[in-house]
Amino acid sequence: MATDSTAVLRRAARRWAPTGRILSAAVPALGVYAAVRLTGILALAVYAWTTGRDPVALLGHTWDARWYASIAEHGYGTVVRSQFSDLAYFPLLPGLERTLTAVLPLSVPRAGILLGWFSALAAAWGIHAVGSTLYDRRTATWLVILWGLWPNALIQTMAYVESLMTALSAWALYAILTGRWLWAGSLALLAGLARPNGFAAAAAVITAAVLMMWRDPARRRSPGPWAALALAPLGWLGYVTWVAVRTGSPTGYFAVQRAWGSEFDFGRYNLGFLLRLVTTGGVVPQYLAAVVVLAAPVALFLLVRERPPVPLVVYTTVLVVIALGGAHYFASRPRFLIPAFPLLFVAARWASGTRRQVLIPVLTGATALSCWYGVYLLTASTVAP
Repeated sequence: MATDSTAVLRRAARRWAPTGRILSAAVPALGVYAAVRLTGILALAVYAWTTGRDPVALLGHTWDARWYASIAEHGYGTVVRSQFSDLAYFPLLPGLERTLTAVLPLSVPRAGILLGWFSALAAAWGIHAVGSTLYDRRTATWLVILWGLWPNALIQTMAYVESLMTALSAWALYAILTGRWLWAGSLALLAGLARPNGFAAAAAVITAAVLMMWRDPARRRSPGPWAALALAPLGWLGYVTWVAVRTGSPTGYFAVQRAWGSEFDFGRYNLGFLLRLVTTGGVVPQYLAAVVVLAAPVALFLLVRERPPVPLVVYTTVLVVIALGGAHYFASRPRFLIPAFPLLFVAARWASGTRRQVLIPVLTGATALSCWYGVYLLTASTVAP
């Protein structure tokens, strides 16, 4: 019996050893990421306290976080404004918030913040794993740092869903790169339950499975790719189908989105908004969103030139097309692109080969700008982040 137990422990150790190596390699990057984001949270907390506001309320119960909290507390059907429906919000985050408050003595906003931090660190770890697999550890570290300095990166550690979707998608992409098909399909399923653009992960998994079986017909007899194909789209399709049943219309979910002003118009709204910014002006988040909207296609072009694995290109392209082709909430475009971390591949490669004397002032300035902008978004902005 002792011998059998020893063998089991040895097999478990061998199984978990790769995970341990991936984590140990990512620790420096995670440390820098946590330091950058903690600096942003501290800046917000100090400003909130000095102006008589509650940092927990700002991080866990503002803008979209209120809707997620309402779903977690009361279920779907809560109406905040009569013309809007909470069915626009996918169920994974409020479901996790509800579960966490059931097992821990936490309020829903605090549970949402805790989930935001856990998801952000899991996302940073997954991004590092993808970067290390495709490039090297130094490039992967810079990939994580740059993701943590995204214009509205404060959202990554709020009670928002972007970090959760990024974590699930990044690990699904890593599973694709390492041939873990069941994991890839399952994680893509969960990403599809997180956000409307979560089906980008399913598109990547489906592309990977189809390409693999096309290039290597012998793999068509393997159950793994077929399981990934079946699982990947189920999360997104399942929720959209549930909304269709609940509303009594096969296009119920899209009708809900139209009521919010969100629909796909092939970029006409965003182009018109850019022109209005030039002629009539706007507010700070709209100008920053304009920079991101203009930079995203360039970054995508540079990514394609890098010739990364096709599933990563598909994943990123889907996210960029949705962000730039969707109407309404122009200032939120940078948030919609938070999961599109492969857009940062070229910049991370540049940073990994640049001298420290150049990088330190750039990193310091970017951190200061990120902190200031995070405080502005949650305390002074009049538009949704």
